[in-house]
Amino acid sequence: TYYGAEQVMPHYNVMGVAKAALEASVRYMAADFGNDGIRVNAISAGPVKTLAASGIGDFRFILRWNELNSPLQANVTLEQIGQSALYLLSPMSAGVTGEVHHVDCGYHTVGMMNPHRTGDTADLLASFKPKYG
Repeated sequence: TYYGAEQVMPHYNVMGVAKAALEASVRYMAADFGNDGIRVNAISAGPVKTLAASGIGDFRFILRWNELNSPLQANVTLEQIGQSALYLLSPMSAGVTGEVHHVDCGYHTVGMMNPHRTGDTADLLASFKPKYG
């Protein structure tokens, strides 16, 4: 899933609705299957360069914005997402179900841009040339 399920993201449109439905399904399936010992969780990864991401307008801007404003000041890697999946599949997470596990360098925790990176953010905004509009 993706942060676009929780907050409005530019150009994400109906995918945000689909991801929100996916996250709700995780919770309902966890409740339905828990009695059988089946755990259901999801990973909400930060933006990653994928074929699907190439269809999102201004994706490079989104990547840089995430990097500048996430607490870890980085973008998540495919390896980090895979490691989180291994955790969820392992016995270490035996008591975890119905969770949406964020792997986004902490971006989902941020309420405003990082004030220590305003110069970098200003440079990014100045260089921004939207594809649409």
